[in-house]
Amino acid sequence: MITITEVSELRDKLSTHRVAGRSISLVPTMGNLHEGHLELIRAARKDSDIVVCSIFVNPLQFGPDEDLDNYPRTIDEDSEKLIQETCDVLFLPSVSEIYSNSLSEQTIIKVPSITVEFCGSGRPGHFDGVATVVCKLFNMVQPDIAYFGLKDYQQFLTIRKLVRDLSLNIDIKGVEIQRDRRGLALSSRNSYLTEVELESAPLIQATLREIAENIVKGAANFDVLEQEAVSNLSRQGMDTEYLAIRNAENLKPAGEDDDNLVILTAVKLGKCRLIDNIRFNRKP
Repeated sequence: MITITEVSELRDKLSTHRVAGRSISLVPTMGNLHEGHLELIRAARKDSDIVVCSIFVNPLQFGPDEDLDNYPRTIDEDSEKLIQETCDVLFLPSVSEIYSNSLSEQTIIKVPSITVEFCGSGRPGHFDGVATVVCKLFNMVQPDIAYFGLKDYQQFLTIRKLVRDLSLNIDIKGVEIQRDRRGLALSSRNSYLTEVELESAPLIQATLREIAENIVKGAANFDVLEQEAVSNLSRQGMDTEYLAIRNAENLKPAGEDDDNLVILTAVKLGKCRLIDNIRFNRKP
C-alpha cells in the first residue's frame, strides 16, 4: 500500500491505472477504522482492481459544539489495518489540501429535500459538509465505484441523490451494518460509552426489530409504534432525538401503500450520540 497526501500525486498514480484499464474504487472514511470500515474495503477489493481509502476528518461537517477536536485519530493503527486488507492506496490529505480557501469561502454543495429532517435538522449544515467533501473526493479520485456503510442511511441516500443529480458516472454501493457481539452497530463513537452503557445500547436495535416485526404482522398505526418505542428507550435512560418509520427510498412519511420501509433513530446515551436503522419489506 502506498500513502499519498497530495491531490496531484494521487491523480498521477491513478491515471496510470486508469490508462491500463484497471477499475478503481473509493472508500471515504474519517479514520479510526473498525470492522465496519474494513467490510467496505473487502467489498471494494472483490469488485475492483485498485482500492483507494481516504482518511480525512472533515471540519466542514462538524457543528460548533461537536467533537471535531476530540474525534479519534489513529493513523498508524488504521494504516496497519488497511495493509492487512490489501488496500492499494491510502489518501491522507491535510485540511489545506482539501480546502485551499478558508472554510468560510468554500463552495458548498447542498442536497435538498432528503437532508432536511433527522440528522439534517439535529446537525444543521452537517450534510452540506458531507456532500461537499464527498464530491471533492469523487473529483480527486474519479472512482468507478464508491462504498458507504448503511448505518448512516440518510447519508447513503444523500450521496446517491448527489451522484444522480450531478450526473456523476460513479456506482454507489451500500454495505450492510456491522455489529458487535451484543448487536450494537459499530461506530467510532462507541469508544465514548461506559461498560454499563455498552450493555444497554443494543436495546436500540432490539426496539427497531420489534417495530418491524409488528408492522410485518399487520400493525399500521405508525405514530403509536414510534411513541411506544421512544417511551421504552426513555425508561432505559436513553434520550431519543428522533425515531421514525419512513419510505426507504426517499425518507418520506410511509403510507399504507409503501412496502419498502426503513426505521431510523438517533439516541443519546451518556455522552454518546448513536444512530441506527433497520430496513425491511412490509410484505416479505
